[in-house]
Amino acid sequence: MIEKDAIEISIVVCVYNEEDNIKPLIDQIHTALTGVSYEIIYVDDGSTDRTLEELQDCLDDHLKVLALRRNYGQSLALMAGIDSAKGRYIVTMDGDLQNDPSDIPAMMQTSKTHNWDLVAGIRSNRQDNMLFRKIPSKIANFIIRRSSGVEIEDYGCTLKLFKKEIAKDLGLYGELHRFIPVLANLEGATITQMEVKHHERTHGVSKYGMGRTIKVMSDLVLMIFFKKYLQKPMHLFGNWGVVIFMLGVMINIYMIWLKIQGQDIWGKPLMLVGILFIMTGIQLITFGIFVELQMRTYYESQNKRPYRVRQIYQVSSETIG
Repeated sequence: MIEKDAIEISIVVCVYNEEDNIKPLIDQIHTALTGVSYEIIYVDDGSTDRTLEELQDCLDDHLKVLALRRNYGQSLALMAGIDSAKGRYIVTMDGDLQNDPSDIPAMMQTSKTHNWDLVAGIRSNRQDNMLFRKIPSKIANFIIRRSSGVEIEDYGCTLKLFKKEIAKDLGLYGELHRFIPVLANLEGATITQMEVKHHERTHGVSKYGMGRTIKVMSDLVLMIFFKKYLQKPMHLFGNWGVVIFMLGVMINIYMIWLKIQGQDIWGKPLMLVGILFIMTGIQLITFGIFVELQMRTYYESQNKRPYRVRQIYQVSSETIG
């Protein structure tokens, strides 16, 4: 059995109904990582075919299999695999043979040479349908880049290599696996990209469809909030609350002036708008205060800090005379 403390790299593969791809991919990983201390962590996300049986047949000193009780989705399956990983570097990849394990050594060397926290893959010569996969992907990548400010060319490429400490702090709740570079950026990670190979799917069927577009857009709103306002939510809710409240006050002052002039203001839509703005402004300010308290509870209850220290430089006390 390989020594846990000596593991250089952990490969996390999440699968759902990929029975025909299990053994070929494991063989490819073994070949690609010859001479490297590694472990393979397969997460079976509630498969209903023979995926789990195939994984059990492939068990060896390098392979660990996590069988989830039901289908939780890719984000939570990745979280389970990353939580179980022991390697200094953690790689995530698809289990459908479209990612190529032979790219992993080069990604690890890139990270080591330049001290990158995350190396993200860019699928070169992508082997997917143009209309239903490539074009929507390009549009989504453009929107995410512009909205988040994290300049990653291919957000949809699962093949990524992380330093262990970055991967463990990602917080992959819901379906946020699509935004892993943004989550890593929030942790202060240094990120680079490199082209990786991409193969056509030969077994099984894709689990992705056009229906995920709406989910991506809704998750993007959450990512924008995390990126800009996670540590200062009052700046979002409070600022808008003050603006809307002041507009309501000005409208109602104008309505009072009209009343003093002898005009009948009862039932006028503008008066109702003024009242609505005041109530909405108060609600937003109050909500901002509540979210600010929740943010403080989030950090303080877990002894977290809203900052990350990359490295500490100091003169050794032994040299001070």
